[in-house]
Amino acid sequence: MSWPTWPSTGTIDGREPGPDHHAHLRRCVSELPTCPGVYLFHGEGELPLYIGKSINIRSRVLSHLRNPDETRLLRQTRTISHMTTAGEIGALLLEAQLIKTRQPLLNQRLRQNRQLCAFQLSHQTPTLVSTKDLNFATQPDLFGLYRSRRSALEAMNQLADEHGLCLGVLGLERLAPGRPCFRSMVNKCAGACTGKQSLQAHADTLLKAMSQMRLSCWPYPGAVALVEQAAHQVDYLVIRNWCYLGSAPDLDAASKLDQVAAGFDADGYKILCAPVFSASTQIIPLPA
Repeated sequence: MSWPTWPSTGTIDGREPGPDHHAHLRRCVSELPTCPGVYLFHGEGELPLYIGKSINIRSRVLSHLRNPDETRLLRQTRTISHMTTAGEIGALLLEAQLIKTRQPLLNQRLRQNRQLCAFQLSHQTPTLVSTKDLNFATQPDLFGLYRSRRSALEAMNQLADEHGLCLGVLGLERLAPGRPCFRSMVNKCAGACTGKQSLQAHADTLLKAMSQMRLSCWPYPGAVALVEQAAHQVDYLVIRNWCYLGSAPDLDAASKLDQVAAGFDADGYKILCAPVFSASTQIIPLPA
């Protein structure tokens, strides 16, 4: 896919900041727009220091300047560049994409594309699966979305505690023949391991408890353009399998973007799930 060119960039003369170390940045801020978009703090090195997004770029960058906890970032910053979007969805998607591709030094949460985990129900037992084995965008009946096996198992243990589920029946604890699970002895298991609760009742409880965690499959056969409009611009956000593939100024350009999704993207899924299923969102299927 082609990268857009960056619009105007606030610059300084490169001198070491004096006592007012914000002065060089205030000149940068004066050039920033008040519309949605993404901004980058650049230092001396090749990698950006920090990438952020806002529905009002100038206001958000000013808030950085007013925050005493960000003095280190501000002292290292030499330029601030920006890119406008038509709306908040585009800003969120572009921020996540740029953080992954540009690897800013001070953004930690979104930098890595880690292998993700989810639970798949098989014969009334949850099995942990990963994005290495399945395409989470198209695989039905997946539950939860976790960044590690450990966090997934912790979440299932918490679910078991909340609903009286048996870890032995769930396959997460080894049961000794004829003996109850450990949690039944502390009244945290409803008794599926002892016959006090039927296995069907246990399975029904499990499915009901996990229903709020069900992942939504990508609802289109291919790529789509999600349209965001504002007075200053219109964006056609190209998406496939919950992956953001880029933005185009019109439908013809959107149709020419590379429509091969790299793989399931958790950040894209979280950003897009609600608007994609909203009746108020304008979505145009693109030709294959």
